[in-house]
Amino acid sequence: MPNPTPRRLWQLDALRGAALIHMLAYHALYDWVYVFGHQSSWYDISAPGPHIWQQYICWSFLLISGYSVALSKKPLKNGLVTGACALLLTVVTVVALPQERILFGILHLNACALLLTVLLRPLLERLPPAAGLAGAAVLFFVTNQLPAGYLGFEGLHLFTLPAGLYRANWFWLGLPDLTRFYSADYFPLIPWLFLFWCGYFAYRCLPHRPPTTTAPKAPALLHPLCAVGSRTLLVYMLHQPVIYGVLWLAHSLGGKV
Repeated sequence: MPNPTPRRLWQLDALRGAALIHMLAYHALYDWVYVFGHQSSWYDISAPGPHIWQQYICWSFLLISGYSVALSKKPLKNGLVTGACALLLTVVTVVALPQERILFGILHLNACALLLTVLLRPLLERLPPAAGLAGAAVLFFVTNQLPAGYLGFEGLHLFTLPAGLYRANWFWLGLPDLTRFYSADYFPLIPWLFLFWCGYFAYRCLPHRPPTTTAPKAPALLHPLCAVGSRTLLVYMLHQPVIYGVLWLAHSLGGKV
């Protein structure tokens, strides 16, 4: 495997920044419609458009996170910090907004994916990168609807799984008992760990130059995106309180979509 480079890649920060901007807009609309109860002429999370939008956001984050593991100097520390933030998010939402509680969201998944990748890295690196990428992609495709009770991708129904698999309510794994489990943001290990590993193996598939001490600079136009993208965790932890506060004020003043 190529040696990790000490350089911070502005391209990844720009892509993260773009995904974060989309996330802010998506969550603002979600809170306005589903938390504060306002009507929207087009925003419906079950409709194809918003669903594709939401999938773009989470796919971007997970692929970039998996790709970035090889670039991280302290992936174990990053995983532990992310896990602590995820736990804090659960506590705050359960106490303050129980109807919108987050028990295993994308932050929980990212923390677990980081820690599992660090733990399993010696085994993962034994796999040929192309084979690992293909295998992770197939597993993500096949198990995409595991939490819904069947194997398949989106509306493609391949095989219905026995209901007994879900009685233990292993929601963190991807086997939730939906009669007693709810999480406003839900990204279980299966299938999403496989998408994270798609990013990990994609990095290994690409040719890499030897590490250098000078990093190419981003175009000036992309500096704001890069600044946001380089502070992903901070923005993620702060965005919902800020958005909720702004929307609460607008709601209190009688705002309408």
